[in-house]
Amino acid sequence: MAEAVLRSLRADCPIPPRLSPYADPVQDWLLDQLDRLGLPLDAAARRRLSRAGFARYAGRLYPDAEEPDLRVLTALFTWFFLVDDAFDGPGRPDPGGIRGLRDGTLALLREGPRSRHPGFSGPLRRLLVQAWREPRQRMPARWRLRFADAVADHLDGVWREAVARAAGRPPGVAEYVELRRTTSAAYVSFPLIEFATRRPLPDPVYFHPALRRLAGLANDLLSWFNDIASLDRDRATAGGHNLVLAVAAERGVPVDTAVELVAARWRAEMARFTALRAAVPSFGPALDESVTAHLDGLANAVRGTVDWTLESARYPATATP
Repeated sequence: MAEAVLRSLRADCPIPPRLSPYADPVQDWLLDQLDRLGLPLDAAARRRLSRAGFARYAGRLYPDAEEPDLRVLTALFTWFFLVDDAFDGPGRPDPGGIRGLRDGTLALLREGPRSRHPGFSGPLRRLLVQAWREPRQRMPARWRLRFADAVADHLDGVWREAVARAAGRPPGVAEYVELRRTTSAAYVSFPLIEFATRRPLPDPVYFHPALRRLAGLANDLLSWFNDIASLDRDRATAGGHNLVLAVAAERGVPVDTAVELVAARWRAEMARFTALRAAVPSFGPALDESVTAHLDGLANAVRGTVDWTLESARYPATATP
């Protein structure tokens, strides 16, 4: 049932699909880079990474990025997915390990690669050092601070979810929606629009209420779509941390009914996103092109997540060979 609902939502999505022409070559580059960085990839792990297609995900979200920039973006995406896999599998999550990784990551992003932390080392650290080099050199200080703050918020959310899961405490719907906005890493991917388009926004524009509302809606849309796609896995491993499971528990309805309720909510929020995107005010001729590029990036994040989810072997129930 979930696959049919996902494909129906894709058909209802008014945002046109896009994909970088560099996506597949960058995917090949990624696997070679991970080997050089010493990630322990056996043949099965290489196949999983190849079929997951993280470069195609980055290429859908940032379709106009130049090839060197798409490599950077793909490396960052891969880092976040590897962190997600490390702390989101079966068994009891490790809040202490997440806290150590958070502190080490933020030290690296804020202070530079010479900064060291005992909770963050090895191939994961080397991957982030490499991926962060170009944004750190090229982007303004306000952007670097904004990105690091988004990473901190994301890893704090991952930690809070791990604590709740370790305590065996499933969330209610409102609590889950708020927490999901941090654990999704969407707010990390949105500043990267400025890196990919080479159009950094001043803080008053980036944090303008109209843009923040759209960012929140885009985050919800891609997160809820992902929750439907990962439902089977989350039923076994997530301790109730999935919107479908939270709706089923709170409303006392079967999971199939909850899937339909979440899909209906997704469609309503998609209509709202479209209306609010069209109503964003002008910021003047010096900024409007950059704002449009950012709004297009938010839309690409939603549609790119939809299309990548349905093609990626990361979600085997939905993937099309």
